[in-house]
Amino acid sequence: MWNNKVSYLLLYILMVGICPIGIAVEKKTPDWPKIYSDQLFHLTEVMVTDVASPPVAARIYAYAALSTYLMMESEGANFDQPKIPFHIQGTSGITGIKSPEFAAIYTMLLVGEKLMPSGYLLQEKQENWIDRAIKLKLLKKGEVDSHLQKAQQIANKVLAIAGKDGYKELTALNRYTPKEGPGYWYPTPPAYIAAVEPEWRTIKPFFVDDLDQFAPNPMANFDLEAGSSFHNQLMEVYEVGKSLSEEQKLIANFWDCNPFMVTYSGHMAIGVKKISPGGHWMGITGIAAQKAQLNFQETAYIHSLVGMTLHDAFISCWKAKYETNRIRPETVINRTIDQRWKPLLQTPPFPEYTSGHSVISQASAVILTSYFGEDFSFLDTSEVYFGLPERQFDSFFQASAEAAISRLYGGIHFRDAIEEGVKQGDRIGKMILDKVQNTPKTLTINN
Repeated sequence: MWNNKVSYLLLYILMVGICPIGIAVEKKTPDWPKIYSDQLFHLTEVMVTDVASPPVAARIYAYAALSTYLMMESEGANFDQPKIPFHIQGTSGITGIKSPEFAAIYTMLLVGEKLMPSGYLLQEKQENWIDRAIKLKLLKKGEVDSHLQKAQQIANKVLAIAGKDGYKELTALNRYTPKEGPGYWYPTPPAYIAAVEPEWRTIKPFFVDDLDQFAPNPMANFDLEAGSSFHNQLMEVYEVGKSLSEEQKLIANFWDCNPFMVTYSGHMAIGVKKISPGGHWMGITGIAAQKAQLNFQETAYIHSLVGMTLHDAFISCWKAKYETNRIRPETVINRTIDQRWKPLLQTPPFPEYTSGHSVISQASAVILTSYFGEDFSFLDTSEVYFGLPERQFDSFFQASAEAAISRLYGGIHFRDAIEEGVKQGDRIGKMILDKVQNTPKTLTINN
């Protein structure tokens, strides 16, 4: 009789969800790093559709991620690291919302929508995010409107900042014309695309006060005499390209990240969809956040800092590119050594010096290493969506070094552009860390 009573009691507990005394019910915490990465990737998909150039993509990531940080900061979030020295005013009237996390992601989608030509594609993602948030019980239907109002406030502030960074003025600047003479960049096959973002140096950075402070060391002079530094580097690219190992080919392709790649079928040009270099490092940031099991505000923090770093690093690199206007290996090899030689990778449509991958990868590695640690290993799955295998790395600097040397394997950069690019990125990353860690107060932005 007693056993039957116990059985009925246990059955009742299971049916109505009553827990025995002493057993706590744990509310499952959403996997915020995974959710954040998935929602950010919606922006990446639109950038791929729009064929956003590497610096343009970095700008979009920077403002979109910054909006999530600013939402959390405006709601009084406590961060493990010193605050990013940017703060906005003018969002009073809506405070203490139930789910700042929901509002932050919605803000990111709003900012992305307005910054991209095909941003309207994110409107469906916004609706899907509302539905998902309700299913996750982050908020109730009656609470949605207040969250959307707060999201719109933050988005408007961020977009106002973006509207003053010089991007809108780019089309009014002088049209770029390649310099004439040996040693200068000229459009490369197969599509001979015109120079991309030649005036990007005019865009306002977040942290860099003086771009000249981060100028690379002088490149090797154009000199085809045997034994000259330039000729030695030229021959290195040529010979390496003819004897690549399978591993070197894999490395080159893994880090290609060329959104301008074009193939031809008869007379038809076909664009090959690829992630941007900045998108690859934002992907790595998400992978690290998931492995470290960060909460939402820390996930927003590190994505924002990496995004802003990418933005500044691209501005510095692009300034160097269009001040030096250096020829690409493919052009000079075809003209002077071997007409039939082709690099493994398709040459991107902008000057060679310095290597953008080297600059932005090293700068990102500096930021990520400072946050996650020296020996933070991770499995990089950023390129799986684009048909490439995952790669294991023991540290962010190992990944950065591989990204840099991949440009030599790909046949699209000389060694000094790679090595000086690494130095350039290292200085930018360390400067940004110093500003974040030692800025006594935040920069308040009124719009």
